Parts: sequence; C-alpha cells; structure tokens
Amino acid sequence: MRERVSNGTIFGYESVDAGPLAEHMCKRFHVDRLKFSMSGLDATLFSVRLARAVTGRRRIMKFEGCYHGSHDALMVSIKPRREASGDPRRPNPVPASKGLLKELVDTAVVAPFNDLASTEAIATEHADDIAGIILEPVPMNMGYVHPEPGFLEGLRALADRIGAVLIFDEVKTCGKWYGGAEEAFGVAPDVKVLGKAIGGGFPLAAVGGKASIMDQVVPGQIAHAGTFNANPLSVSAGLVTLTKILTKAGVQHAQRMGTSLAKGYIDIVRDHRLAVKVQYGGISGTVHFTRAAVTDWRSFQDVDVGRWWGYFTAMLNRGIIPMATGPDEQWTTSVAHTKADIDAHLDAFEDVAEILKHAQAEMALVEAV
Repeated sequence: MRERVSNGTIFGYESVDAGPLAEHMCKRFHVDRLKFSMSGLDATLFSVRLARAVTGRRRIMKFEGCYHGSHDALMVSIKPRREASGDPRRPNPVPASKGLLKELVDTAVVAPFNDLASTEAIATEHADDIAGIILEPVPMNMGYVHPEPGFLEGLRALADRIGAVLIFDEVKTCGKWYGGAEEAFGVAPDVKVLGKAIGGGFPLAAVGGKASIMDQVVPGQIAHAGTFNANPLSVSAGLVTLTKILTKAGVQHAQRMGTSLAKGYIDIVRDHRLAVKVQYGGISGTVHFTRAAVTDWRSFQDVDVGRWWGYFTAMLNRGIIPMATGPDEQWTTSVAHTKADIDAHLDAFEDVAEILKHAQAEMALVEAV
C-alpha cells in the first residue's frame, strides 16, 4: 500500500489492479459483472436505481429493522418504535430521520423479516409496482438474525413471480463467509451489494449481478458515476485483502475461531442457566439477553438492554471488548485471532456469567414479590 500511495492514488481512469480484482470478486461471489463504488451507502443507493431502471417500477420492498445506508430511499423502518410500527404482519413505513420527503418514504414497502406469508401478501398487493426486494440475508442491525429455513428461497420465488429484482445487501455478510451469503444459504439473488471487509479498512464497495442486468449500466442509460469509484488506492487494497489476507484458508480459520467462541458462550450460558440466546454464523455472532430467539425486529425489541450493558461493561473491565458497542451489534473473529484469544474471552465471560446469574436470581425474586 505504501508503494501504491507513492505511485498515485487517483487517475480518473481504471488502474492496473481493477481488472484482476473484478475477476477475483466475480468468481468468488458468483456474479457475472460488477461496478466498483466507495461505500455501502452509495452501492445500495445504486442498486435501488438499477432495480427501478431495469423494471420501470417505483417501489422498493425492504424489511423492518434492516439497515441499508443513510440515503433517503431506504431510510425507512430502520429502528422504528413499537407505537409507530403498526401491525407486526403489515408494518407501517416509518421514516428514520427528519428531512425525508413523504412521497419518497411512501415508495418503501415494509415487510416483516422471516415471515414469508405476510411478505408474499404485502408484495402481491403492490406486485405491479415493486422494482426490487432488498434485504440483508442475515440482518445485523438487530444483533444476529438467522433467516429461517425456506425464507430466502421463498423470496427468490416471490421476486421471480412478480418480476422484481432480488437484491442481497452483503455489505456485511460478504465478509462472513468466503463466498458470502450464497455460499452459506445456497440462494442466488439478481444483484449483490458488497462492502466493508473487501477493502481491508480502505473505502471500497461494489454492486454485482447478472450480466442481463449489469450490462444495462452504460452512460446515457443507467448512470454509475463517481470520482473515486475504482480509485487505485482502494482497488489495490481490495486486491491485497481478498487474495493475500481473506483467503479461503484465512476465512476458514476465522470461522473456526468464531464457532469456538459461540460454542463456549453456549456452554457457559447453559451451565449458569442464564436467560440468554447466542446466535451466530460465519465469523460473527451476538449475545441476546432474552429467553426467546430473535427472529425479527419485533422480537429484538424484547432484548433486555440494561442486562446487555451490564455484561458489556463487566467484560470491558476484564480487558475484553466482547463485540461492537450495542445490543444490536456482533462480535467478529478475524484471521489474526488465536485459540488463546478465544480462551481469554471465554474465561472473562465465565467470571461475568456468575455475576449475571446472581443478578438474574435477584431480579426473579423482585418480580415474584
């Protein structure tokens, strides 16, 4: 990267590494073509424009609790309050910020994650006007939420039936498995948005998909412009990251570390009889302080935020940052983590779990009184 910086960081045209990186990513993530962007935000924005352009329709279906960047088209029902959300099977579109045009918010069709029957019913009502269905295959704005068996397959069939573009927002999940969510779940969308891990800490994202869709991205037809798209610095960082660091062997090592951490948590939670659900996959997972599994945004709202902060603070006091800050975040194991790191983490949680057990018992007594 020092060599890349010394030889120029912006040229205004493709650099020597752009072709090799695009070839690697197309093969790795099972897409025919891709376009480089700078961030998940501008890549998801482009994916929405792309879906509208190729279908000639207006509306985008998204899922309650899912986050796709802070652009206006998808700043809807990200963390909506219960009182504003309406029927769980037919959620209201709730703007996530001031300054959003109502007519733009109204183009969002909001569905409940992991409820295929309700999603199909909502989509059928707007079938002639839904351009795209966008989702995180594993929602990670509410901890770590598994797609239930058949849900992603059902969305694939639904998109085909109504003629919508199925978009997987893999800004996070593309780094959780070597080949992304398609490798993990066996479901292929029409378009994938890739980001975060692929740049190794440098700003890089991409939108990839079927040739029949991506080949329509040409000047004067479907615009994809940006001064820093495919800039040499980010592209070189991506090539080094994906071919030298996040190799198949490297990602498999990180997954083994993640699985070991999760299983250790599960054992300690069971031994101490804590009201905690550990949900994980790939290289990430989270600790949900709730008795029931978190399957969507509504069930995530039942997580005990106070108990989570107690756990988080206690772990910090023992020298461990257990996960990103907030009960809606995850841990991420990396190629650099070792068994010793996992053991230290679990030793700290063993200590903290004993405190949590006593606090849980005291709370049960208070509730009983």
